[in-house]
Amino acid sequence: MPSIDYDTAAELTEQLEERLVTSLGGDTSVSRRTVLGGLGVAGSAALGIGGTRASASPGHGTGDESGNFGAVGEYQDADFDPHEFLTTFNTGRSGQESVPQRVYEEEGRTVREFELTAVDTTITIAPGVEFSAWAFNGQVPGPTIRAVEGDLVRVKFTNLSKNAHTIHPHLQNLNPRMDGIPTNGPGELDTGESFTYEWIAQPAGTHFYHCHSLPLKEHIHRGLYGTIIVDPDPERVRENPRDYVNYPGPIDEQLRKRLVEKAKSRNHEYAENDAVNEMVMVMNSFDTDFDGANEVYAANTRAFAYGVGETDGEGNWKAGETKRPIQVDKNELQRVYLVNATEFDPINSFHSHSQFFDYYDHGTTLTPTRQTVDTIMQCQAQRGIIELDYSDHQPGLYMIHAHQSEFAELGWMSFFEVV
Repeated sequence: MPSIDYDTAAELTEQLEERLVTSLGGDTSVSRRTVLGGLGVAGSAALGIGGTRASASPGHGTGDESGNFGAVGEYQDADFDPHEFLTTFNTGRSGQESVPQRVYEEEGRTVREFELTAVDTTITIAPGVEFSAWAFNGQVPGPTIRAVEGDLVRVKFTNLSKNAHTIHPHLQNLNPRMDGIPTNGPGELDTGESFTYEWIAQPAGTHFYHCHSLPLKEHIHRGLYGTIIVDPDPERVRENPRDYVNYPGPIDEQLRKRLVEKAKSRNHEYAENDAVNEMVMVMNSFDTDFDGANEVYAANTRAFAYGVGETDGEGNWKAGETKRPIQVDKNELQRVYLVNATEFDPINSFHSHSQFFDYYDHGTTLTPTRQTVDTIMQCQAQRGIIELDYSDHQPGLYMIHAHQSEFAELGWMSFFEVV
């Protein structure tokens, strides 16, 4: 039988999820204050809610249908699994089947080529709750692109949306034509148009890409964003260690060696990272009634996807269950590439229960920018790397969530299951 910890965690997840979904299904104009303040926990009898739809109000773009709110149940969107997305990196050699990609050499440089397509689609943000999105390759967040420092990232972009779009990279891009903004290069791509962006993967770190068409708040909020991870090149680190530290003192051979080893542990082409469990978490949110305030928050789009569902308490989850904690091996370092894509709120945050971590802001250094903390904040487009060590912890459930408490209660609440 599951332990009381698992029972209690599952009950908490279910209560929060039911309260959120019921509020959205019952009244599409509901505010998050209503969800947090007046509803209480929905019982099972309240879950047979009928489907309703909300439309974007004037001034929010197209006036498309923006939601399809149905009864609580399993996530029905088989095209996107937040658990699979969590640990899937598109490197050109491997990744998602929905992302055409390849790796080859060109003029002495490694080229990682990807095909991204903007489409209008419907995504699932909570059980039975759908959101009308604009998405790269039909998913939110967009595919995670991973390269090595100095590679050429070549993105063949096609716009099949009925709105004009671009792709803007948060990289050190030296060619203004490739900046992905309306005034440069090809500008905005209309329906059916294509363009190939080329960016040098620099600097090493965790980076962001998104559509830069106007109004920005709508194009980002609707889902046109994703992560670019640039792994450090250990040989570059060996030759230029000063570029990878936020440390003004001398760099001796011992420190240089440590930096090179750290670079290898972050580079997906080295065996050293086998002892590290790597994850991508994109903190995002959804304004379901288009009033300029979010009703749903999540890590990787689906509210409470990393909460606790049905389990035997020994790490075995119900077959097909999409709601489960992130299982981690206590003997592995846990590395989270964290990105904030939240619109309409100035900051989002990450808080770990019962554990402190090192944080590398933007991931551009190999030494922490903050050490031994349990909460960090990020503004929109800010990103970084979190490293957690659970080797001394007892097996069980350890919560993670936004430490804006309302964000946690509206979907951005999860668990690590240490085994």
